[in-house]
Amino acid sequence: MFRGFYTAASGMLTQQRHAEMLTNNLSNANTPGFKTDQASVRSFPEMLMQRMGQKVTTPNGKISLPMYSQVGLLSTGVYMQEATPLYTQGDIQETQLATDLAIVNGNLPVNQENGKPGTLLFVVENSAGEASYTRNGNFTLDGAGYLTTASGNYVLDDNNNRIRLNSENFSVSEEGMIVENNQPVARVGIAFAEDPYQLIKEGDGLFRAKKGAILANGYNTAGVSFNVKQGYLEGSNVDQAQTMTDMLTAYRTFEANQKILQAYDKSMDKAVNEIGRL
Repeated sequence: MFRGFYTAASGMLTQQRHAEMLTNNLSNANTPGFKTDQASVRSFPEMLMQRMGQKVTTPNGKISLPMYSQVGLLSTGVYMQEATPLYTQGDIQETQLATDLAIVNGNLPVNQENGKPGTLLFVVENSAGEASYTRNGNFTLDGAGYLTTASGNYVLDDNNNRIRLNSENFSVSEEGMIVENNQPVARVGIAFAEDPYQLIKEGDGLFRAKKGAILANGYNTAGVSFNVKQGYLEGSNVDQAQTMTDMLTAYRTFEANQKILQAYDKSMDKAVNEIGRL
């Protein structure tokens, strides 16, 4: 009986966390460069149930041996193991702002271990002074003329230096070269993650590599091709219709587990307050 409580409760907790993840996806549907999360739901190891008994081996019944008969498998619940970002490219939308940049994927080598293509990201400097990565190209110029993200992180060039400009009167070529007053100033830093599923979300649309690793330079990686478009932004890759459907499914599953939990509670009430009187 108590095991049934735990199994139903684990299902409710899993669907609650799933719904929270989907809500976050939906709330970021209009965030440039946002990568939707996908839930990985796993079950706990199943238990093999057996019934214990005795088998009499002599006519007078003085000797008996233990006997086991298999009942079957019993599930012990589920849990949401992790939320994994989906790195497919979002729609490219025109903004006509000089400081807005978008990476348009070309050829991306496929990782041999997971069979998924890598991903390209802008290189920025986080609040700790370390390299972070983002697909959100909604940049701006701060008071000192540095190119920054909307949250104030410095955008870095391909040599990991901050990019400083005199005004918004600059152009960016498809190869990522920033030109101001007909002079090349810097090249926008773009990194290539061979296995993007090893990246960790930091918040504000930022990612970081595990254990402080530095991603490869996207310009120098063999087999990688892409374009940089000025005056454009990459939208999120959230499928709003599918996300709403998944949210309804999560709510219905939560309610089903809730009903089961209530049924167990009523059965326990009878066992304690009615059967216990006899």
